[in-house]
Amino acid sequence: MSAIPRPPIPYETRYEFEEEGEQETCAQLLHTLRGISTTTYADSGHATRSVHAKSHGLLRGRLQVLDNLAPELAQGLFSTPGAYDVVMRISTIPGDILDDNVSVPRGMAVKVLGVPGTQLSSLEPDNGEPAASTQDFVLVNGPAFLAPTAKKFLGSLKLLAGTTDKVPRLKQALSTVLQGAEKALEAVGGESATLKSLGGHPETHVLGETYYSQAPILYGAYMAKVALVPVSPELAALTGAPVDLDGKPDGLREAVVAFFARHAATWEVRIQLCRDIDSMPLEDASVVWPEADSPYLPVARITAPPQAGWSEALSRAIDDGMAFSPWHGVLAHRPLGSIMRVRKAAYAMSARFRFERTGNIVREPRDLDHFPAS
Repeated sequence: MSAIPRPPIPYETRYEFEEEGEQETCAQLLHTLRGISTTTYADSGHATRSVHAKSHGLLRGRLQVLDNLAPELAQGLFSTPGAYDVVMRISTIPGDILDDNVSVPRGMAVKVLGVPGTQLSSLEPDNGEPAASTQDFVLVNGPAFLAPTAKKFLGSLKLLAGTTDKVPRLKQALSTVLQGAEKALEAVGGESATLKSLGGHPETHVLGETYYSQAPILYGAYMAKVALVPVSPELAALTGAPVDLDGKPDGLREAVVAFFARHAATWEVRIQLCRDIDSMPLEDASVVWPEADSPYLPVARITAPPQAGWSEALSRAIDDGMAFSPWHGVLAHRPLGSIMRVRKAAYAMSARFRFERTGNIVREPRDLDHFPAS
């Protein structure tokens, strides 16, 4: 029999502390991200996100909170059973639009609509009405962040920024070399987040990935990390499945469109509660919280019906018309730790850069009434 996990630790302010020079780090982070956006905008004439610029899947779905959750899991959004519309965006990390042969880590952003609770940040109201209430979960396909702190993250971002606007064919060649190096590492039981971030990620199907918040959030009275796990049979079968990207610059997108032309998909939302602040710290996002001590436990399911998967109309509505941020949400799920703190200004700057150039209004969606069907 497995041991019964320790009870979760209630959040205390002393578990968070500002790292030395954090405000200067944040300023440099904004400067670096704005530089990426400025470069890509000058090249393409189209304002995109500073990171995760290219989308591969744009989906609508429905989140259902599970019944009879244990009290420590029935927190915030998940405190009572209910169903919510969601918008999902699958992407890869660079700030420039690359051929999918440059294989890099993948992201999944989920926006839950109509969430009850006090919002972390107020948005401009529509015609005097209260702003829409949403909860975003911004996830990546790895259980821990590339860097432990905001300052270390800045160094990694500068490395990534240095590859922006470089010759695409050279990036493809580099990616092939890095993928080979990553395979060699994995063959002896290791892996490198840096190699993967620069183009060494395996060429696998984006829909088979498990996506993680990597950094923690407040979870009602507690602290937690979030995971989104593929559970429907057709989706789970894609975990680790190779995808042919040879001569297919948008091969990942094509794979998503092909899947949703025939199948529905179900993911499980799982929560990993902090049960030991020493082995599960808030201020070092590079630490993988041990699942033996605190397993990821299901709290909800997201189901997406067969649909277009991606289209130009969906891209205008979501890529150009929406912003995703860990700081779009309710107080019960406030982001925690230095990585999350600097993200607040970074995501806001990126959205502002885009919307100033597209003429779109920063506005959270209330419903999917005008969501494109294809």
